[in-house]
Amino acid sequence: MYLHDFLDYWARRQPDAEFALHGDRRLTYRQARAAVHRLAAALSRAGLHRGDRIALLARNCLEYPLLYFAASRAGVVPVPLNYRAAPAEWGYVVEDAGARLLIAAPEYLDAVDALRGQGRLATVGHWLTLGEPDRRGAWESLHRLAASDPPRAEAGNSGDAAAGTETGGAAGADATGGDLYQLYTSGTTGQPKGAVLSQRAVVANLLQIGATAHRGAPGERCLVVAPMLHAGVVWSALAPLSWGAALYILEDFDPGEVVRVLAEERIGYAALVPTVLHACLGAIPDGAGRTFPALRLIHTGAAPVAESTLLAARAAFGCDVVQGYGLTESVAGLTAMAPEDYARARTDRPERLRAAGRALLGTELRIVDAAGRPLPPGELGEIVARGPQLMRGYWNRPAATAEALRGGWLHTGDVGRLDGDGFLYIQDRLKDVIVSGGSKVFPRMVERVLLEHPAVADVAVIGTPDAHWGERVTAVVVRHPEPAGEDAGSGRRVDAADLIAFCHTRLGGFQCPRAVDFVAALPRTASGKVLKRSLREAYWAGQERRVGAV
Repeated sequence: MYLHDFLDYWARRQPDAEFALHGDRRLTYRQARAAVHRLAAALSRAGLHRGDRIALLARNCLEYPLLYFAASRAGVVPVPLNYRAAPAEWGYVVEDAGARLLIAAPEYLDAVDALRGQGRLATVGHWLTLGEPDRRGAWESLHRLAASDPPRAEAGNSGDAAAGTETGGAAGADATGGDLYQLYTSGTTGQPKGAVLSQRAVVANLLQIGATAHRGAPGERCLVVAPMLHAGVVWSALAPLSWGAALYILEDFDPGEVVRVLAEERIGYAALVPTVLHACLGAIPDGAGRTFPALRLIHTGAAPVAESTLLAARAAFGCDVVQGYGLTESVAGLTAMAPEDYARARTDRPERLRAAGRALLGTELRIVDAAGRPLPPGELGEIVARGPQLMRGYWNRPAATAEALRGGWLHTGDVGRLDGDGFLYIQDRLKDVIVSGGSKVFPRMVERVLLEHPAVADVAVIGTPDAHWGERVTAVVVRHPEPAGEDAGSGRRVDAADLIAFCHTRLGGFQCPRAVDFVAALPRTASGKVLKRSLREAYWAGQERRVGAV
């Protein structure tokens, strides 16, 4: 079974149902399947072979899901590039992957051409744009190339066995259990690595999510606002399409627009990272009577989320708001809080609102100590996992692959615990644990407390050098804007002493920040993770940071 089988199935079942909407562009499942056939043929005509890598540089758009399906059918492997990154990082990823074709939105052509002028991107032999071909002839239009190939018979015309035969004979079929796509890790602890995800792994994860977590109804509209270039595309886009839903795609994040769309566009499901969820809560006008009649479920993950935020979101949106946990190396999901578990947590087990759910179908979780020995329920240690959704490995990095997948278990580098019923509680990144005066401080615990303060919009807690304590607990804080109008200059602007005192009412003394620095914004990856390595660099320049084992 392959990724494009989901599209073929629903195109036969509901050919005229919505597939995706982006601005004034609309596609039905029938039209999407025809477009995928044309795109797959265009990729083959470009001289690509099964397993060849193709780079994609664009913001969210209709082409993203179409290219994932077309690449699956053609047997080539998409390598999405982070449009928010510097061009030098695009060059690194393209060259590391050995991409033979690059597809770019028009706004990125000049930056890519500058890289080409520096002698970079030498592996690329074909240059395609999502816009019109440029006047110099350096870029060909992907749409014109695809339009030159007539579509095959569209799904839904006959419903006969021919459609099923065509699926089995697709070009991508022989490539699988080969590679489906290659996603680069965020580089929070070093140079990005290309996690290779196979057809088998991605399809397994889609079925796991549908069977035990978030399956919706065919025709349901699902909001896509997180960039489709990272692992979250499974939660936000591919999983909904696997159950025949329609994608409502936003190119960029604007909290007011997200709130409007959730209220007015019949959205049933949305995957929103915590920073987006928090910003949306702030964008709901007081007393506006805004309602969200179709919204049944919001999924969140990828970063710490305060329990108060989960409860506030449920009250504001009138739907379940649940967490999940996964890594790029596990397609997307290892655990999820099923809606029925969330309902029980709200009524009988409120402490479980902080949990990231239980292992998905076919997934095993363990908590292990520094020697790899399993720990009993309630004990903190490294989270390790195994299941059909794990990556094949890191591209051209056998040593890193062996380290990450030793013993057949994915070693996540995250610290957590399991309770007696298998619910997972994420504590922190192993490499982010602060050792201050011999005591271990988990930054996420401090961050959750600081996010409870009404003046704190965003926060990251890191360890910084301290001659006495070894490491000082330091909070890097983004304030909410100062009150306007009659409250302006009222003296309510929070300072470091206010926040340290606030923490002392909720945390042990050794856990409280000893320093608070204020910034305009935190550096984040496309998936919403704070780049703590970047934050620490300014403090640890010329010094070696040692991390204690958990």
